[in-house]
Amino acid sequence: MSPPVYSGTGMQTGSGSHGAAGGDAEARGRVLLMDREDVEVRLDALADDILEAGGHQDLVLVGIRRRGVQLANRLADIVREKTGRQVPTGSLDITLYRDDFAQIGPRPLIGSTELPSEISDHRVVIVDDVLYTGRTVRAALDEIADFGRPRRIELCVLVDRGGRELPIQPDYVGRAVEVESGRQVAVSVPEIDDDLAVHTVPEEPEE
Repeated sequence: MSPPVYSGTGMQTGSGSHGAAGGDAEARGRVLLMDREDVEVRLDALADDILEAGGHQDLVLVGIRRRGVQLANRLADIVREKTGRQVPTGSLDITLYRDDFAQIGPRPLIGSTELPSEISDHRVVIVDDVLYTGRTVRAALDEIADFGRPRRIELCVLVDRGGRELPIQPDYVGRAVEVESGRQVAVSVPEIDDDLAVHTVPEEPEE
C-alpha cells in the first residue's frame, strides 16, 4: 500500500486535489505539515525500515549539509537505542559538485565534508531533509565516489516533494507531499532552527 500524499496546504489527498481550508492567509505564510511529534515518529519508522532492509553491521549514515546532517545523527541515535550499536555517521557538503557551480557566484559558501575513514564495502545511506529535483543527490553520489566504493548506496529523505529532473528515487521516505506552485518545503531542526518541524513556506525568489 502506497503512503498517503499530503498537499502543500496541509490537507491529505490521494488524487492531487487541494483543499480550500486556510485560503489566502495560509498561502502567504508558513503552513505546518509535521510537528515535532510527527517528525520523531517518522524518523523512528525510517530507522526501522533501514534496519529491516539491511541490518546495522556495516551501516554508515551520511547526511547532506545542512539539515540532512542533523537528521542523520538523529537516525543514528535511534539505531543505537534499538540495537545497542553506534553506527558511523558523516556529512557531505556538495557545493563543489553541483552542476550549476559556475553559476552560483564568485564566493560560494563551502562547508566541510567529514566521512568515516572507511566507506568502501560498506552500506552507505545518504540522508537529506527534502528530495526535489534530484540534483543534490546526484552531486552527493559523485562526491562519495571520490572517497571510496561502498557496497551499496541508499537514499533516505524525511520529505519527498516530487518534481524530479533526474532519474533518482529514494529508498526510504518519511512523507510524500504535493507542494503548490510558489511554495517550498522547509525542514527545521533544533540545532539550527530551535525547532523540529516541517512547513511549507513561500518560495524564495532567485537572486
